[in-house]
Amino acid sequence: MTTQSLATGDPLRLGPYRLLGVLGEGGMGKVYVGRDADGVPAAVKVLRPELAHDQHLAQRFVREADMARAVTSKGVARVLGARTEGGRPWIAAEFLAGPTLDEAVRAYGPMEVQAVRALAAQLARTLHDIHAAGLIHRDLKPANIVLTSTGPRIIDFGIARPEHGLTLTTTGQIPVTPGYGAPEQVLGQRVGPASDVFSLGAVLAYAASGRRTFDGAHVAAVQYEVVHGTPDLSLVPPELQELIGTCLAKDPAYRPQPPRIVEAFAPPKGADRAWRKGPLAEDIKRREAATKRLTAPADTAVTSASPSRRRFLTGAAVSVAVLGAGGGAGAWWLSRGEGKSPTADVPPAVPTPEAAFVSAIDTGPGQSPDPLWGPLDVVAPEGELPLPVRDVVVVQAKTGGLLALSVTNGKERWRAKDIDADAGFVSVADRLVVAVDKKGVLNAFVASTGAPVWQTGENVDDVLAADDTHVYLATKDNELHAVNAWTLATTWSRPMHSPRSQNGPAKAAVGRQRLVVHGRDGRVAGLYTENGETDWQITNQGTAGQAPAIGGNTVYLGGHTLTARRLDRGDFLWKDETLRDAAYHGYGSPAADGELVVAVDTYTVSRLGTIPDVDLPNSMWSTVLDGYGEGSVSPPAVEGTTVWVHSPDNKSVEVIHKVSGENLFTVTMQRTGSYQLSSDANRVFIARGGRIAAMPVFGV
Repeated sequence: MTTQSLATGDPLRLGPYRLLGVLGEGGMGKVYVGRDADGVPAAVKVLRPELAHDQHLAQRFVREADMARAVTSKGVARVLGARTEGGRPWIAAEFLAGPTLDEAVRAYGPMEVQAVRALAAQLARTLHDIHAAGLIHRDLKPANIVLTSTGPRIIDFGIARPEHGLTLTTTGQIPVTPGYGAPEQVLGQRVGPASDVFSLGAVLAYAASGRRTFDGAHVAAVQYEVVHGTPDLSLVPPELQELIGTCLAKDPAYRPQPPRIVEAFAPPKGADRAWRKGPLAEDIKRREAATKRLTAPADTAVTSASPSRRRFLTGAAVSVAVLGAGGGAGAWWLSRGEGKSPTADVPPAVPTPEAAFVSAIDTGPGQSPDPLWGPLDVVAPEGELPLPVRDVVVVQAKTGGLLALSVTNGKERWRAKDIDADAGFVSVADRLVVAVDKKGVLNAFVASTGAPVWQTGENVDDVLAADDTHVYLATKDNELHAVNAWTLATTWSRPMHSPRSQNGPAKAAVGRQRLVVHGRDGRVAGLYTENGETDWQITNQGTAGQAPAIGGNTVYLGGHTLTARRLDRGDFLWKDETLRDAAYHGYGSPAADGELVVAVDTYTVSRLGTIPDVDLPNSMWSTVLDGYGEGSVSPPAVEGTTVWVHSPDNKSVEVIHKVSGENLFTVTMQRTGSYQLSSDANRVFIARGGRIAAMPVFGV
């Protein structure tokens, strides 16, 4: 924030403060930098002359000081004085030297993970103190947070109100900054401490990503997203997404209280480096030096009309804590002393080695290419689908437990013998593989190396799905739990929508802050990942163990109808009825392919899309498969320009051109049993009867 010299009409003195320049101005008043007789600087906010006669505004202006005075926390900047002189109310507050969070992120980019943790912990402590005083800030945003050498400080109590207050504004006024105010504030409903928590979540998302989590082309569009949309946390580091996401729950009851936030973010020792080293720290030091020069004795001060004074004040570029909240004691960044996080040493995800494409020229028309490696006789017959995770593919081992093979050559990378692989295994952010052992305890391993990371919980029955932060599992008591893979906290738990089945576990998929669970009774539920609350629910889908597939904001569900629904609301888009009678399971598990879907209806494989406002799919092509039988509910694999699908009699895998629907070639593995297919990085992994191979694919 640059400082301008005084202009005609500006006061030269207010109370004990000699005014030195203008820090900023808004619709209600101006903010000056002043200095008392002892050389102590202050930010002095004064109501505009043309508004001073408005008794309501004058009372609101003075009430701002009363609100700040009510908070005695170290997290609130000291109010130095407030009174009315010459009919113009003014407020003097502690002067803070440092950029606002908004300025810092724009200048230096998003903060590192540990700095965001430190920021979150201190801001949450300050909010707790504000709420303990019976107040709600109601306008927490990056521009109202000043970063100082001792930590972040919340400023501006201009619209703070007692906790029992409603959102009161005059017609046409926007009570909060779009994108940072809570849904209940946008709707003009009663607000409480949880409203500040929502704003905190939006602030932290901005600090971690450099952009607003709710955005739009105009104010109304932004506010609509706040009330109805899903927060965009795609650029927030994975280990912070769920921590921040819980603060952004639509329902205030599901947002954590500030002390819980402090505990969850738990900044480690040294997280203050953003304030002590680097360009941000240098920026703060420059501003602090300029502030010290403002405290020089009066006889050394430059006269107000001097151009050199204007240059000095502009160069100071100090931010001002107008009735702000101060940032904590000197050791606010320290950890809670509970030792290093169990995931502190988990390495970043390794690069994904991509295989080279092949073509019909390499193989000959109708001929299958040679495997990249395998078949290897190392996997369990009829086991779980192979799970590619960057440089390894994780499978259910023939001798029990988990086995990770190199994707490039099939060599063993690691084993976990005590794991009950039948209960499922998932990847978290491509950094961890999580599974359950034979005692029902959840286990995590470094994906690339198999190094054990942690064990937690008990009574786990099935591991259903995972995103970059959480593992979603079913317990033996038929409860659905969300376990944070980085803090080991159970974020939420709730009863499963479907009863346990002797035919096998429910299947699930997760994406865009929604968890979709497809039960064996045909019931499907879409839940918010942040709190487990049900967003939508339908019945009468498949009962044979079909797994949902998510592509963008669409979820595809198999069964006697292949159904497409909007992921974030469950709105019906289209359906396609099976051509088979009730003796067959109908559509198996679909595979999303961008904005399209590939699905198998026993004898027929189709590639389908959505036509706006039409309740039938747009068929790209449909191909009849060779062989007779009941088929499988396992999904096809889509990779490169190819679709890989098991034949109805499970004797072969048919490979089809993704665009034309033309049959390209057939792959056969000389074993019995069903085929299990998965793919990644230009490879298709085929498992059957205890053997596994990696196949190349045709490119564009």
